[in-house]
Amino acid sequence: MFEIFTVDFMQNALMAGVLVSLISGIIGSLIVVNRMVFLAGGIAHTSYGGIGLAIFLGLPIFLGASIFAVAASILMAFLALKYKERVDTFIGLIWATGMAIGVILIDLTPGYNVDLMSYLFGSILAVETSDLYTMFSVFVMILIFVIFGYRNILAVSYDSEYAHIRGVNVGLFYTLILVVSSIGIVMTMKVVGLILVISMLTIPVFIAEKISNSLIGMMIVSGLISTLFTIIGLMVSYYYNLTTGATIILVSVVGMILFLTIKKIYDLFKRGTIA
Repeated sequence: MFEIFTVDFMQNALMAGVLVSLISGIIGSLIVVNRMVFLAGGIAHTSYGGIGLAIFLGLPIFLGASIFAVAASILMAFLALKYKERVDTFIGLIWATGMAIGVILIDLTPGYNVDLMSYLFGSILAVETSDLYTMFSVFVMILIFVIFGYRNILAVSYDSEYAHIRGVNVGLFYTLILVVSSIGIVMTMKVVGLILVISMLTIPVFIAEKISNSLIGMMIVSGLISTLFTIIGLMVSYYYNLTTGATIILVSVVGMILFLTIKKIYDLFKRGTIA
């Protein structure tokens, strides 16, 4: 069964899947507890403008997407803090503008025949060794941010007013969480693509939230669950010749349904409803 991982490109895909799963477990937890899911979706779609810019200028895709994602995250954090009641309107505008810029720049690129599927649904099977180094660097950066800023992150995430009283710069940490998440989102897009990225960030966290009773526990559990879903999705997509990103998400959905079903049955037994 595991002989498929003896193939070079599948080895790269496996390592990329594990790294991105751990990244999505961390930033997915941050996004969910800070109620940033809609913001994260806006960042993911806005980063398409960076993809178009990178293609137009001949730059690395990760660089272009990251520039747009970070810029969008800073702008969205500002709007979310200053105009809370209208933030959804602004995010929709930024979202649409970023995607439109990306499409136009790709159209203007001479002789470029874009494979939209690779950006919309991921291209994990095309991951190169250099991509792995980038993913590992991003993982280490996110890990350092969480380790050294954990107390402040915890305070801002669960009780921003208390954090403010303690002297924590809530606006700064809120923005940093979104900026770090934006870079993680760009990495996650490499595996499941623009359309499915939010599912990978939220489904494992949803399950982990039911099991864990702390933020750090949620990050670890969701990272492990995401890794399991990714490995199973890779294997299923390989054997049945399916789009890998979409397969990973469907495996995640099935996993979530199974978890909820088992949990429901367990709760009924615990309450004595089922004899």
